[in-house]
Amino acid sequence: MDRYRKVGVATVYSAVLQLGYRHCYMQDVQGFSPGRRLVGRAKTLRYIPTRPDIVDETVKGEDSPEYQAMGSCGPGDVLVVEAAGQKWAAIGGDIVLMHLKMVGAEGVITDGGVRDIRDVLSHGFALFAGGETPSARQPYLVSHSHNIDISCGGISVRPGDLMVAEDESIVCVPRHLVHEVIDWVEEHEAAEEVIRAKILEEQVPPGKHYNPENFERVKKELRAKRG
Repeated sequence: MDRYRKVGVATVYSAVLQLGYRHCYMQDVQGFSPGRRLVGRAKTLRYIPTRPDIVDETVKGEDSPEYQAMGSCGPGDVLVVEAAGQKWAAIGGDIVLMHLKMVGAEGVITDGGVRDIRDVLSHGFALFAGGETPSARQPYLVSHSHNIDISCGGISVRPGDLMVAEDESIVCVPRHLVHEVIDWVEEHEAAEEVIRAKILEEQVPPGKHYNPENFERVKKELRAKRG
């Protein structure tokens, strides 16, 4: 995770695409912690559109799915919440999400809404949400299940995936590709620095050196230097 904090989110996205995962970039989820990088293992929670019989069957209070999900988090974890894209319905507010502060989680990402955003931000963790809303989740949403595969912001997220987010960019790295992706990213960014320096040295249009063929040549040279 320390390595992921030092690289560009856009480059992480490029790496995941290169490895064949097209749907890894969240849509319609905005950052409320400007300039802050969020890196963490995904713990998942699903809300579904409310229905009286499901509400009646749902566990309430401290053992409800949302508190089970938040309670499973700790340092290095981020809660990712599916809310059916209902930005007008809050998945939580100041007091509910205070649980994440208590367990030391890195932050929360949801395609739903969040109440009391100013107070939530005072808890110190990073916040990414579909929007701010004054509404509670009822009568729109009911917490349903946790620690399962979910859909959030138009992409699939599995427990243990690595979430990398900053401002408006949120990328999900599949858990089995975490090491392969960061190796690709670090090599790519090292090659970019070599190419950048060459462009400035020669004062030429970037296209002379900033192209796929040259990237591969520079990467091979860097590998050779590393032995």
